[in-house]
Amino acid sequence: MPTLTREKPPSARARLLQAALTIIRAKGYSATSIDDLCTAAGVTKGAFFHHFPTKEALAVAAADHWSEITGRMFAAAPYHTHADPLARVLGYIDFRASLLAGPVEGFTCLAGTMVQEVFAEHPPIREACDTAITTHAENLEADIAEAMAAHHVTNTTARSLALHTQAVVQGAFILAKARGGPDLARETVTHLRRYFELLFQSNTTQGEPKP
Repeated sequence: MPTLTREKPPSARARLLQAALTIIRAKGYSATSIDDLCTAAGVTKGAFFHHFPTKEALAVAAADHWSEITGRMFAAAPYHTHADPLARVLGYIDFRASLLAGPVEGFTCLAGTMVQEVFAEHPPIREACDTAITTHAENLEADIAEAMAAHHVTNTTARSLALHTQAVVQGAFILAKARGGPDLARETVTHLRRYFELLFQSNTTQGEPKP
């Protein structure tokens, strides 16, 4: 008979990070107290300060954790299977649209939420959020660059377009918060898809294809 092994329960640190992802997206950084985080994580304040000297330190670690878990999710997304790089880019946008469902705090971005609130008062959090957002854009940049080369798009850069996708998505999250639901956010991301379609189409359908 095979030996059954139990998975180790999440550590206090892991539970605090998960609590931060949930509560800060729902309440914001300033409104989230250490007591809130400890209660949600089921740990004592002593455990909190054992792992994080300050709430700011937790927020920095939470931004890194957010980047790691979302990075794994996007790396496993089905749009990577497309052979055509433009199809991968459009598939990425479609995948982002598919995530815009349910309660607003369930699909908005931790990094975007925190950086809007604390960019001036907490430079370490701002830098961690910048890294999270920029790294995500960089993961899309290679597909955009390949699509640009295949479709002869030369009037911009892959880096600029990758960052533009993040600007639109973060703006969509703001609209979702303002409206209290995902409908307008999905419409905004749909416009982003149309923009990419028109940008790449304009280089293949107006007159002769560019060499």
